Amino acid sequence: MSPVMTNEQTETRHIDVLDHGFVELVDALGSDLTVVNSARVSFGKRKTELSEGDKKLIKFLADHKHWSPFRHVQLQFHCKVPEFVARQWYKHVVGIAYSEMPTVDHAWNEVSLRYVNASEFDFYTPDGFRTQSDDNKQASTNVCVSDPDGKLKTAYDTHCDNSLKLYQNLIESGVAREQARGVLPLSIYTEYYWTASLQALVNFIKLRQHPGAQYEIREFADALEKLTQQVVPTSYQYLLGVENHS
Repeated sequence: MSPVMTNEQTETRHIDVLDHGFVELVDALGSDLTVVNSARVSFGKRKTELSEGDKKLIKFLADHKHWSPFRHVQLQFHCKVPEFVARQWYKHVVGIAYSEMPTVDHAWNEVSLRYVNASEFDFYTPDGFRTQSDDNKQASTNVCVSDPDGKLKTAYDTHCDNSLKLYQNLIESGVAREQARGVLPLSIYTEYYWTASLQALVNFIKLRQHPGAQYEIREFADALEKLTQQVVPTSYQYLLGVENHS
């Protein structure tokens, strides 16, 4: 059963991210009380309301890495992200993330360009083009390349438009969708449903909110955080390592 949400919470189930992306909380199984009852069942106990003692129990479970009670909470999201963000995201699904909280508690179903024509899809255009980091081979800096007359942005947008025109020409010429999609750039948006346990979700957020993570995926991690806090505020904060909670 999904937790009952207030009107304000319902209104914030959908968060826009970047220029055309979003994250939407579609469904949730469980709450902070689910974590508590999953742990207390060892003693044949069940609670119907969350108490201060229950919050202390959640903190104990998180501090001592008793992960299984947190896996009983499942959240499902509908996500629209640039393709290059989706590939980073999917790494958390295909294998164990070697961190303090290793998990593979995920389900993923994505739109397929073998079935769907991409002609109406959006492309991601950044506000600016960041410079490459000198001390991190995979990262950028917060400094943008100078583009006072907008030539770089124009060239970027033109390339995306031309790739889509080529794709459409291939399709109209009878080329199969599964081959025509090969000309589309990684800036194209994709959509998927992602379901994860609370433990796996917090692990993702911790890793992708790190300053060394790519800016675009950090924006999606921030959106996930806001939506997750609506469902399990106490468990989320203690799993994330926050000592004080409201």
